[in-house]
Amino acid sequence: MSTPTNLHPHDGTMTAEDRERTLGQKGCVVWLTGLSGSGKSTVARALEARLASLGVACYVLDGDGLRTGLNAGLGFSDADRRENVRRAAEVAAILRDAGLVAIVSLISPHASERDRARELVGADRFVEVFLDAPLAACEARDPKGLYAKARAGEIPSFTGVSAPYEAPSRPDVVLRSAEEGVEACVGRLLATLRERGLAPGDEGAADARGGRA
Repeated sequence: MSTPTNLHPHDGTMTAEDRERTLGQKGCVVWLTGLSGSGKSTVARALEARLASLGVACYVLDGDGLRTGLNAGLGFSDADRRENVRRAAEVAAILRDAGLVAIVSLISPHASERDRARELVGADRFVEVFLDAPLAACEARDPKGLYAKARAGEIPSFTGVSAPYEAPSRPDVVLRSAEEGVEACVGRLLATLRERGLAPGDEGAADARGGRA
């Protein structure tokens, strides 16, 4: 794909910091990666609900949702998988720049693509979360019946079966979702965000939103 050379993006007068002050929060990206069936979407939605209860504006970018909309034209070749992740990272970076907490739920099997996402967003505002569930546990859970289809040869290049998954070597958070409950996972994620100054405490939620009760 060639890169156009006659583009001149226009910088506005509002900065990311200005938008964060308006919202009373810090923008960041929480990137959940792991095998299909590891619980990424469930944890992402639970984290979204928890943050919303604290007055934090956030949005979930889910793999299936992206593939039925923005990335509907992409298949599952290696090149298309990489493009799928690249587009998700670009959208997440925009949401972070807008001052929102973007929660990305995406298998994102290649370590290099996740590293590019971190670089694009900024390491200080990027939280890589590895849902470390054994393949056997994910396959036993198989909520969408995908592993059964992959084993039957109906789905080619299926991550964990016929396509590789590169686990993060140094994730910011590891969730052993086959052993930990959803609330415990969300609690640990929230604790990490608070430690990094990216989410308010329960008692500080009103102050973070401008003092509203």
